[in-house]
Amino acid sequence: MTVDFLRRRLPGKRNEKTNAVLDWVDSGADSLLETLARTYFRQAGIQVQPQVYLERVGYVDLLLDGWPVVELDGRHHAEWKQVQKDHRRNNESVLQGYTALRYYYVDVVYGPQAMVEQVLAVLQRRR
Repeated sequence: MTVDFLRRRLPGKRNEKTNAVLDWVDSGADSLLETLARTYFRQAGIQVQPQVYLERVGYVDLLLDGWPVVELDGRHHAEWKQVQKDHRRNNESVLQGYTALRYYYVDVVYGPQAMVEQVLAVLQRRR
């Protein structure tokens, strides 16, 4: 099922609210956690690019306003090998001029306002 499919079946004024929700649909995220974070950032007026490829880093979860990288870590990121890999990726993204921010499930689900405020503070420094 695609967004276009749904829009064709939901014409007219009586479906305006439903179509407004469809404006938020994006198939670029890798997980529900990314989808939630992306939605919070977009609602705050931040431009979000999901799954952006950076040379020598790989795919990052989110790139916000073209500069800070946001990585969203689930449970598997607690394994030592993954922690080392994540730190190397962060270091390389910083060497390339990005700022790397990491958030966890608890941040996205239970503290989204604080997460968004931190990102806005970082973006404000650049502006």
